[in-house]
This record gives sequence, C-alpha cells and structure tokens, in this order.
Amino acid sequence: MKVILASTAGFCFGVDRAVKLADECAGNAATLGPIIHNSTVTHELEERGVRIAQGVDELRPGETAIICSHGAPRAVHEELKRRGIEYVDATCPYVKRIHDTVAKESAQGRQVVIIGQAQHTEVKGIAGWCESPPLVFENAEEFSKWLDEAPENRSKALSVVSQTTLDISVWEQIVNFLKNQCTNAKKFDTICKATILRQREAAQIAAGSDAMVIAGDKRSANTRRLYELCRRYCENVFLVENAAGLGEFGDFSTVGVTAGASTPRRIIMEVCKKMSDEILNVTGEDVNTAAEPAVENAEPAAPVAAEADKVIEPAAVSEDATFAEMLEQTFKTLNNGDKVKGVVTGISGTEVQVDLGTKHAGYIPLAELGDDQEFISSLKVGDEIEASVIRVNDVEGTAMLSKRRLDSAKGWEDVEAAVESHETMEGYITEENKGGVVASVKGVRVFIPASQTGVPRGGSLSGLVKTKVRLKITEVNRARRRVVGSISAVTREERKAKAEQVWNEIEEGKIYEGVVKSMTNYGVFVDIGGVDGMVHISELSWQRVRHPQDVVSVGDTVTVHVLSFDREKKKISLGLRTAEDNPWTKFVAGYNIGDVITAKVVKLMTFGAFAEIIPGVDGLIHISQIADHRIGKPGDVLSEGQEVQCKITNVDYDKQKVWLSIRALLEADAADGSAQDDEPAEEDTGDGIVASSEAGVLTISKDIADVEE
Repeated sequence: MKVILASTAGFCFGVDRAVKLADECAGNAATLGPIIHNSTVTHELEERGVRIAQGVDELRPGETAIICSHGAPRAVHEELKRRGIEYVDATCPYVKRIHDTVAKESAQGRQVVIIGQAQHTEVKGIAGWCESPPLVFENAEEFSKWLDEAPENRSKALSVVSQTTLDISVWEQIVNFLKNQCTNAKKFDTICKATILRQREAAQIAAGSDAMVIAGDKRSANTRRLYELCRRYCENVFLVENAAGLGEFGDFSTVGVTAGASTPRRIIMEVCKKMSDEILNVTGEDVNTAAEPAVENAEPAAPVAAEADKVIEPAAVSEDATFAEMLEQTFKTLNNGDKVKGVVTGISGTEVQVDLGTKHAGYIPLAELGDDQEFISSLKVGDEIEASVIRVNDVEGTAMLSKRRLDSAKGWEDVEAAVESHETMEGYITEENKGGVVASVKGVRVFIPASQTGVPRGGSLSGLVKTKVRLKITEVNRARRRVVGSISAVTREERKAKAEQVWNEIEEGKIYEGVVKSMTNYGVFVDIGGVDGMVHISELSWQRVRHPQDVVSVGDTVTVHVLSFDREKKKISLGLRTAEDNPWTKFVAGYNIGDVITAKVVKLMTFGAFAEIIPGVDGLIHISQIADHRIGKPGDVLSEGQEVQCKITNVDYDKQKVWLSIRALLEADAADGSAQDDEPAEEDTGDGIVASSEAGVLTISKDIADVEE
C-alpha cells in the first residue's frame, strides 16, 4: 500500500501564529473562545495556564486576554481598551484584512455581503466591523434567492467578501452571479491562499487514491470542508480526530492523508505512523514513494505550495531504526521551497549564516537578502530570520536560503490583494529603465511608468533610484509576472484629501505655508495643500513690482494669507505682503506735513514727477512745484534716479497719497525764510488741470493722484 501525505496538511500560518502567541502568554491568560478549533491544542494550552473565557465578563483580574485566530468584533476590542485590560490580538492576518475591508466599504455606505457560516466565530467577527448590519449567505443558492426577492437587489452597491475557509466552488458560483446579475457589486477574494492550495491538493490526491484520511477536529470548518470535498472524488473518506479514531484500516492500494489547518503536526504523524505500522505488520513492506503532481498555479517558493505531495518513505538510517524515528527524520528533512526560520549566527561580506536547528547549516547569499536596505543594514547576529530553501546539499550538509524569494511569495498575495483593496504600499526604487522605474514591493518587482512617477514630463528619473516611495498597485498579471504601480495615484489621493480639508477649514485671514507652483505676468499660483490659490502681482510686495519673478521663483516656500475665496467656483485669492511690512504705516509713523526730506525721482510724467520717499511710498511733485518759474516739462529740470530736496506739502491718509514741493523750498530760500502773503497764482497745466499754490501747498481742482502711471 502506498501512503501519500499532502504537503499542505497541518497548521497554516495564521493558526501557527495564534498558538505561538497564546503559548507566549502561558501562566495567567485566557482566550476569548477557543484559540483554534482543536480540542487537543486548547487542552494543552489550558494545562500551561491559558484557559478559555467565553467573553470579556469572564476574564479574571490581572489576566491577559487573547483574541482567537478567527478574530472578534470591533466592540470586543473597544471594551477591552475601555476596561484597561491587557490583551493580545492573535487574529489571523488574512482575517484582519477582511475586517479592514468591510469597515472601509461599509463606511462608504455600501452593503457588505459575507459568504460563510452565519454562526461561525470568524463570520461573527467580520460582521462586527461593519458600520451597518451585513447580509450573510452560506451558499450560492441563498444568495441567488435573495437576488430574486426584489429587482432592486441586483442594482444595490454590494461589497462581497467570504469566510477564509469557504469552499472554492461556492465562491466561484457567487462570482458568476456578481458578474452576470449585479450591476454595482465589488468582490474581494478573501479565501485564504493556504485554504485554496489545501483544497486543490486534497482534491488531486483524492482523485488518485482508493481512500482518504482527513485528520482534524470535527468542529473545524475547514476540516469538514476537506472531508466533503474529498468525498466528491473518492468513495472511502475517513474523518478522524487522532490516531485512536482510525480503528482498523482496510486493505487499500493507495491512501491519501491530509489535515485541517488547525491540526497539530504530531497528530498527523501519529495517524501516519499507525497506518504504516499496520502495513508493516501485515505485509512486511515499507511505505512506497509516490509521484509528485504539481499544484496548479502554486509559486515554487511559496511557504505552503513547495510540493503537491510529500511521500513518507524510509530514511537512510540503521536497519533496526523504528518507523517513528524514520518518520521523525523525514519531517525534519529540508526540501527546496520549504519555509524555514532560524537565528543569524554570522555575517560576512558575502553571506549570512543561519542556524536552522537541523542537520543542515543554512546560509543566505547577500544577493538573496532582498532590496530593503534598512533591514539589511540593521541585521545583526542573534536576530531571527525567515527564508525559503532554494538548494540543499546533503553531502556538504548545507542549505542555501533566500529571503528575497520568501518575501516575493508573501508579497504576491499582498500585491494581488492591494489591487482589490486599493491599499497604499511602500516600495524601494531599485533601478531606472526605458519608460520608467522599477520598485521592489515586498520582494515583488513593480514597474512604474514615467507618467506615473510624479516627475514632470522630460524630467530625470534618476533621483528616485534608491529611495522609498508610496504607491498604488494598478495591474497584476501573475501568469506573466507583471505588476504595474503608480506613485501619482497616491499623490492625487492625498492631494484630494488635503483639498477637502482646506475647503472645510478655510477662512479669510487664515495663514498657510505654500509652494509656488506656476507663474504668469499678472501673478503666481501657490499650492496651500491640495488647492492652488492666486497671489495677484499687486499683493506680492508693497513695492512696485514689474514682474512676479522679481519677488519669487517657482518652487519657493512662502507664507500667504487668505484675502477671499469662492467655494462654488473653487477660487482662492491670496496675499503675500503683510500689514506689518506696510510701508505706509512706516511713513505715517516717521513723517509729517511740512517735513523737508530727500526723495529720489522714480518716474517722470507730463504733469509732474513721482519721487520715492521710502521704499513703497512715493510722492507727487506737480510740474508747478518743480521750480520757482514756469517750465515746459518735468524732464527739463529733473531726471529719473536724481535725489532732490523737497517738502511734504499735503497727505491724504485715507487714499494714502502724498504731495511734495521743490518750489516751496526754493521760494523760502529766495525770501530768506519769510512767509509768502501773495495771492495764489493759477496755472493751466495743459491737461485741463488747474492748480494754484500758496505757501508751497498745492491745491488741485482735478485729482491728479488718480491719474495712472
């Protein structure tokens, strides 16, 4: 008789993690419900001081609470925090991902649909993370019936997830309904990848076997599904909780063995040992080696999919060795694709030595450590590290390992999930190539087109190399090993969120730190956090500005304040100049009517000249006040840039205008400081402006100050 043992039999990643976390808390802890659905494991944990509590109210003072691998509703987490109870979250990461998905989808107002057993702990936990009550269907028939109940059900905004251990065939039926009948549905493939591989492998082995033995607790949902699945392909299927439940085994040519995700490895070994002992007692033959059919779509380096079948066969030991010893050694043998965990014992310029706790000495070439430079630089002797076996040398007793391949195997699952969930991921830019850059995201090569890097068209991409970036996964084709990402998608999403915040909080006078994004002849546009506002050229400076580039440059960080805004038109008017820097304020504080000052001529006009008193404040010297005699034009006496002595003769504080006079000083000097008592003389400026002066004070019948330069 030939015995074929499935390589995926036994603890999955999530179960193994949960049991280890519970074991670390042994002494004074309690799990909220069974840590996993296996009475043998829960009994052993109880003996080590980890009891089962059915709810938060059953916890004892000082006990550490442990949330089981199936997860718990949000309310349980909140209650533990409210009471200040220390707790460990042993929820399977794959289940936790579903929690995050339904929380996000329901928060957006979508109807969450869960395909699974309504009374199962995992499904109850998932439902507890929804904003509104979800719909739960155990199979495709129930879902189809609900669709038929009302026509509007087919057009509802549905977000569909499944229990991680759901039968693949059930999910495929659900997906078919969603594609053909639902117009506004989103599906999330949340069946655990280990479950998919386990079911495929079990079906393949069952199809080629005379009998199948399923080892596991009868309360375990995934164990029962394995049993039901195998019955479709094999007539003789036995579900046993341990070796004692096997009884006397029949006479079969080929027997397949698999186990649920919550079945400990030693129980599988005991079942295999009992079967093999009976074979040896009856026939005196060893367990034969079976063929190794590959698991469809399995990644060679994936922790659970290294081989489709692992055959129990005699090890190369002494003839009097017991079968148990041979079996034990078989389980410790390293195979290509196995996931292993070890401790770093040495680091050299070419490799990292790892103690695996087996007869093989493990080592990781530096090229196989991956692209995460922060991890590599921080790695030290004594650190625990996970890797995948890529080559075993039994002669030399060595095993070449690769962290890169293990990361890639894990990363593919995360990358595929990120397409559905639109999750933002971190990557490390490793190279620039034609058309874009390549990033390493959890060990997976992701191509980012130049148009999606955020670098302006024609700009250099080399600055991105060897930097960490945040990106969205936009396309995954695992068959072609092609993954495409976008940095710009993250930028757009963040910009949109910032823009919403700006519009929610904006008010006149509010100050922002912004970046100059672009420039025109009439002003500049400043990004104040997802929204662009315009600073008109007149608001750039209190001084005269010929062009915005005289004050700022594109890329400058500036402090601006809101002058006005229009939410409907999405327009914001900003100011760069501040009241504290207002030169008029400085003028009013330092100058008075009658003061004699030195001013610089800045512009000549037909009706007079403008002179700068201080930067930002000019005064008008009317043509009649330039000299003590009639002149043809201001340029006959003055020139731009010339400094002149003049007198402040008038100030309009409301309109912020100043009038100056050179003539007043000349006449004062001519009269030797005596007062002028003559009647004011009227003068036609030639522009329809009639002006008269008395004691150097200019009276204008047409407001010259309103004339534009």
